[in-house]
Amino acid sequence: MIKNYLTEFLDFILPRFCPGCKNKLTSLERVVCTNCLSKLKPVEPDLIKTEYQRKFESKKIISGFISQYIFEKDKELQHIVHALKYDKKFLIGKFLGENLGKTFVARFKDWNINLIIPVPLHHLKKAERGFNQSYYIAKGISITTGITLDVKAVKRFRFTQSQTTMTLREREENIEGAFKVRKTENVKGKNVLLVDDVMTTGATISECGRVLLNAGANRIYAATVALADF
Repeated sequence: MIKNYLTEFLDFILPRFCPGCKNKLTSLERVVCTNCLSKLKPVEPDLIKTEYQRKFESKKIISGFISQYIFEKDKELQHIVHALKYDKKFLIGKFLGENLGKTFVARFKDWNINLIIPVPLHHLKKAERGFNQSYYIAKGISITTGITLDVKAVKRFRFTQSQTTMTLREREENIEGAFKVRKTENVKGKNVLLVDDVMTTGATISECGRVLLNAGANRIYAATVALADF
């Protein structure tokens, strides 16, 4: 009760707003309002299976993939993710990661995940943005599941162009050779969960997974908040 009163007082002094609809949050709402959360479109299991087969299976790098929501253009989730990435609202990432962890905790246990790694940003991109949004999503998953988080295991040492308008082949060529593992002993024999915000073609996740396998990781799995529908 005291916590609720404190939250209400702080909301009166410094009101919080939902990144999805810009409406004021109530004292009982965390980060995203209930209405916007209800409008987020879950990814159906059959679609996850299809996307895994299309984008990962033949490469034999990613052993399993999950995603929670469909990333729809000009809808609530796009506003939420953009607020995370471009408005420096990192608590959104932690919130989304916690929800992802709660939803798929049983799957992570089945996969025997013992290390979580966020897909890294190049240091120039990180300096421009101020932080790596995937780190906060991964942190939320780690808090919920208790699985170890390692933010230094993989480094993105080559700057790559924005991939928004690229084809799959162009993305693969753009991201090739962009990552390296800093200390192989940190990943050797581990079942790694790679975490990113939105998955489009899977090229970045596959390339990051490739260097982890080459460094001695046992299996690589991937989790994203959203799956692009375009």
